[in-house]
Amino acid sequence: MEISMRYKTSLLAFFLFTFLQLIAQQFYFPKKIIADSTKWAEWIPGLAGDVIKKYKAENAEGYLNNLFRLQILAGKFDSAIKTIHAVRDIPVKNNELNANLFYRQHELFATTKQQQQITHDAFSDAFRQIFKAFYSQLNDKDANFLYTAFISRNGIEDLKMQFEGILNAFANKDSLSIDEAIRLCRSYQVFQLFQNIEPLARTLLVEEDNRRYIIQDSILIKTRSGAHISAIVIRKKGIDKPQPVVLQFTIYTGAILSLTKDAVTNGYIGMIAFTRGKRFSPDEIVPYEHDGEDCRDVINWVANQPWCNGKIGMYGGSYNGFTQWAATKHLPPALKTIVPSASAAPGLDVPMMNNVFESFVFPWTYYVDNTRFLDYADYNDNGKWDSLYTKWYASGKPYKLLDSLTGRGKNRIFQSWIAHPGYDKYWQSMIPYKEEFSKIIIPILSTTGYYDGGQVGGMYYFREHNKYNKQANHYMVIGPYSHYGSQGFLGAMPDSVLLGYKIDPVANISIHDIIFQWFDYILKDGKKPAILQDKVNYEVMGANKWKHASSLSKMSNNTLQFYLSRTFTKEHYALSTHKPNKTEYILQEVDFSDRKTINNYDHTNSIISDTRDLSNGLLFMSEPFNESFEFNGNFSGKLHFSISNKDMDYSVNVFELMPDGKYFYLTYFMGRASYAANVNSRKLLIPGKLEVISFTNSYMTSRKISKGSRIVILLNINKSPYEQINYGTGKDVSDESIEDAKNPLQIRWYNDSYIKIPIWKE
Repeated sequence: MEISMRYKTSLLAFFLFTFLQLIAQQFYFPKKIIADSTKWAEWIPGLAGDVIKKYKAENAEGYLNNLFRLQILAGKFDSAIKTIHAVRDIPVKNNELNANLFYRQHELFATTKQQQQITHDAFSDAFRQIFKAFYSQLNDKDANFLYTAFISRNGIEDLKMQFEGILNAFANKDSLSIDEAIRLCRSYQVFQLFQNIEPLARTLLVEEDNRRYIIQDSILIKTRSGAHISAIVIRKKGIDKPQPVVLQFTIYTGAILSLTKDAVTNGYIGMIAFTRGKRFSPDEIVPYEHDGEDCRDVINWVANQPWCNGKIGMYGGSYNGFTQWAATKHLPPALKTIVPSASAAPGLDVPMMNNVFESFVFPWTYYVDNTRFLDYADYNDNGKWDSLYTKWYASGKPYKLLDSLTGRGKNRIFQSWIAHPGYDKYWQSMIPYKEEFSKIIIPILSTTGYYDGGQVGGMYYFREHNKYNKQANHYMVIGPYSHYGSQGFLGAMPDSVLLGYKIDPVANISIHDIIFQWFDYILKDGKKPAILQDKVNYEVMGANKWKHASSLSKMSNNTLQFYLSRTFTKEHYALSTHKPNKTEYILQEVDFSDRKTINNYDHTNSIISDTRDLSNGLLFMSEPFNESFEFNGNFSGKLHFSISNKDMDYSVNVFELMPDGKYFYLTYFMGRASYAANVNSRKLLIPGKLEVISFTNSYMTSRKISKGSRIVILLNINKSPYEQINYGTGKDVSDESIEDAKNPLQIRWYNDSYIKIPIWKE
């Protein structure tokens, strides 16, 4: 068919318009500036001004956040200040309680530059004047919240390197898109900000602290074993009478003054002490092993100080949660309460989960051991570590040689860990074990989240404490929170959008405030936090409500039991509610010599997604539900199978397939079959023999399952770069290599295997 001349003309005009629009959105990039920092400063203000003229965005918060940075670079300081105020007026996603303090470092910088345009004062003089006037109006809490805003996390040189990295990435370009230009400008603006304010702010912040507090930052406490513990104590000026002390014991030496002052701003003496070997301690750095006894000795030291009234509480998350439980193993008399959050349980959830070693902890050993402080640059180089895991996976080398691939020689911490694949006395010595929980009689508040990687540890402590001490005064708060979101770190609110899931409004609570309400309740005879209406306090995702139960078992009043049916439809097998009349099996084969594929679902990327990556696993799906119900608690299962090898590592992921066709990630289990009966000792499987193993130690969750939804199970054998690979020879898994992958693993999953889901039905 012949195209008309008018149509040809219109088409040409359209393409010409589109081309001109694309050209209009490009910004000239003079590559010669890359090697000359003087020319950066000359060129970027003009680039920022050009971008402002063409920049538009639908998201108001993102647009204004970029705009004020561009305005600062372009020298439009009055406009930048107005834009910063406009950003604060938008309902924020996080830290709503402190929204009025957002971007204050940028505002003070812009205000200083604005004043300079009028008075021509030196930047340093103008900034000091404006900073002091601003800080003098702040209360202690707000001043502490802003403390780290004026100090770059990894140093000015690191910000410069980040900016230069972006510049070098554009080395082959003659022009930049608007997104590329904004990325470059943002990086330069942050570098320029801290280059100007950080050297001044460091001195000013010290002056401000000395005005408000008595700070002892070089304490060295000698323990009864002869080790030395570095510590900091901060007290509010003008208070002479003894007070309760709130202590954190940690291996982390970052944000330490802010952490310590946090307790002071809430009405306590603040103290932070560090694992032996950290900060000013001359000893060897040994994570986990000595923290319990050392923390006991620190608490006894504190109790004898004239400023302590004999009441000490502990709080903190992750490693800091572990140290609290380590202290209760020795239970010094002055320790009146602990508030552990997202608590690590060495040997149970780190560095191994249900006896499977996980590689994400490996870089952490260098992070805490490279220096007496923290090696951020090494730890945060994600590309390097991902490359290491990939290299190890491709090489097929034994897991015990993972450290050799770094070129740094043997890693003593890593090697100590993998020498103990069972939960033996090495691990048991670190935290309370069995009957030791019966002696823990102090009140405790634990916090964690459904998507907290440390939840298994936190639930271990809660479960065992209540098991061995029937009178345990132990409360739990759990909701749709991540590892960091469940800690209330320095007043931060949980993520309102977590891995793509917008949490219910009622779940957006200040865990930080609850923690200090608890301290007031226990240490000052205050009121119990309102949310603690029973021992287990949990938010039901999708229902927008908090519920309360006297125990974990009381969260549910019924159970759904699904059998792994052999009935196959399209890409999935059926989850049947009926026990099969005839025993059949599904055959799965895993070739451990194949390093082009993996067998393990990555459950960390998103909570809601359109599709499921099977990762070579087996997918099982229930029929749609005729009515809604709540999935409340830990799912469990009993697997009937036979395998060609002597062992296997396996995982079970659980999803809700919602009526709109999207998958909602609910919970997860991973474990080693040979430790299923007893995490302390290994019992190998017999090839070809029918085996039955049970599992219970899954991640807890609570979610309203909608009418029309389905439950989906992804069952798999582990084979990935991110965990040990269990080849099933029966040797220590850390010693196995691709040389042991002579024949693929064959496993027969029998259809009388089942998954049990605890539910609540009205």
